Amino acid sequence: MFLSVKGLTKAFGELQVLNSIDLTIDEGNIITIIGPSGSGKTTLLRCLNALEIPDQGVLSFHDGFEVNFGQKVSKKQLSKLSRKAGMVFQSYNLFPHKTALENVTEGPLIVQKRKRDEVLQLAKSILNKVGLGDKMDLYPHQLSGGQQQRVGIARALAIEPELMLFDEPTSALDPELVGDVLQVIKDLANEGWTMVIVTHELKFAEQVSDTVIFMDHGQIVEQGHPSQVLKSPTQERTSKFIKRVINP
Repeated sequence: MFLSVKGLTKAFGELQVLNSIDLTIDEGNIITIIGPSGSGKTTLLRCLNALEIPDQGVLSFHDGFEVNFGQKVSKKQLSKLSRKAGMVFQSYNLFPHKTALENVTEGPLIVQKRKRDEVLQLAKSILNKVGLGDKMDLYPHQLSGGQQQRVGIARALAIEPELMLFDEPTSALDPELVGDVLQVIKDLANEGWTMVIVTHELKFAEQVSDTVIFMDHGQIVEQGHPSQVLKSPTQERTSKFIKRVINP
């Protein structure tokens, strides 16, 4: 077990977005989350690295680190939680006034206070790894959407997290740019990264996932092996959603 999630609950005012989510993530596993808009997928990801603070629930990691949101949680705990997970956003979220290299070095230098020479070497290595070694001095507006998203992946990797979170990483991309980004994620999967990916790319989910989760109305409706959930779902809500995605 890498991470255990128990009773994770989150509301925004009267709107209950997550309703007592229970989830176990094993080390090196790739979990993809599918479901309609507004089902709580993104909020769940954001709760896993303290971008949103749950109302209730316990996160327990393999190394004994635990955060119980039913009790008072310290800034130190939230900081440690945020360092455990690297987040790749739907809309890139790059600093427009910084080069690709500067975007990647920002977290390790400013937040983690690591040595500049070490961080530069790491950042250049990661940008090469995602196929952008020749683009590191360019600014976001000089890069395609797919290249910007690969910078986003490199930036998340640069903090050297234990867990990678992807929030619909290809949904803002033109169709011809999707393949390059998915290939980078597949390469990370082959390296044994533990990942949670929110996606509408069902074929991709089938190819890379150990587990597929279908969420609706803030709850996990169904979860299991990709071939089971995507090909032979047991829940009618899952079946209807998959048919809508395949035949919009």
